[in-house]
Amino acid sequence: MPELPEVETTCRGIAPLITGKTIAQLVLRTDKLRWPLDQGLCLHLPGQRILSVERRAKYLLLGTAQGSLILHLGMSGSLRVVPAETTENKHDHVDLIFTGGECLRFTDPRKFGALLWTEEDPLLHPLLAQLGPEPLAEEFNGRYLYQASRGRKIAVKPFVMDQKLVVGVGNIYASEALFAAGIDPRLAAGRIGRRRYQRLAEEIKRVLGLAIAAGGTTISDFFQSDGKPGYFKQQLQVYGRAGEPCPHCQSQIKSLRLGQRSTYYCSRCQR
Repeated sequence: MPELPEVETTCRGIAPLITGKTIAQLVLRTDKLRWPLDQGLCLHLPGQRILSVERRAKYLLLGTAQGSLILHLGMSGSLRVVPAETTENKHDHVDLIFTGGECLRFTDPRKFGALLWTEEDPLLHPLLAQLGPEPLAEEFNGRYLYQASRGRKIAVKPFVMDQKLVVGVGNIYASEALFAAGIDPRLAAGRIGRRRYQRLAEEIKRVLGLAIAAGGTTISDFFQSDGKPGYFKQQLQVYGRAGEPCPHCQSQIKSLRLGQRSTYYCSRCQR
């Protein structure tokens, strides 16, 4: 599933290509992605200009003077800017065509993505209103994690993956940050001290920053807006490496299920 680095990479890729462009046509080739598509947008959007392209958590927000399009890539979605005459493929479900001949194309093989419209502040939309802070923001730090974790018995890995606590720390990046911070992913969140949470917050920021710089992580089907894969996979220390030697101590990397997600860790380096 595209996580924060992949969505941020997509945002940075399409923003300079479509900001300031005027919508000429919206083409919907399906009635429903994760939720039904508003067919009325085909009449409402033409003539509107894209004023901003931003990311909040794993959502992309395309702002116009009349409202905002909220896009979610789902499990396997991607966005590319292509010439409008480019022949569509089986899973190309949405085209946002601009007056200059460019097309923002939404491809979603599993159809778990979303395209929604709001005329209110998009940050107040029910899907976004209850989300936690951005992990790269100043307010996300060790003190914040320590205070939020008091009395919590949940394991620390699903704790930091809770989108109401902090957005965008997906499965890959939680495993990598916990390894870098030397924290056992099975440890109860409430048992971790302030100093260790400060280290974890710093590692979450570092790992996400490296992933964004590398264009995200391509494990199976994520591709950047220019069609290239994300290259952070080559920098993964533990994720997907069960049975291989730990890059620090050479012990065998282990895997288990936590919160119904695969978790990778080194039992010697992570305590």
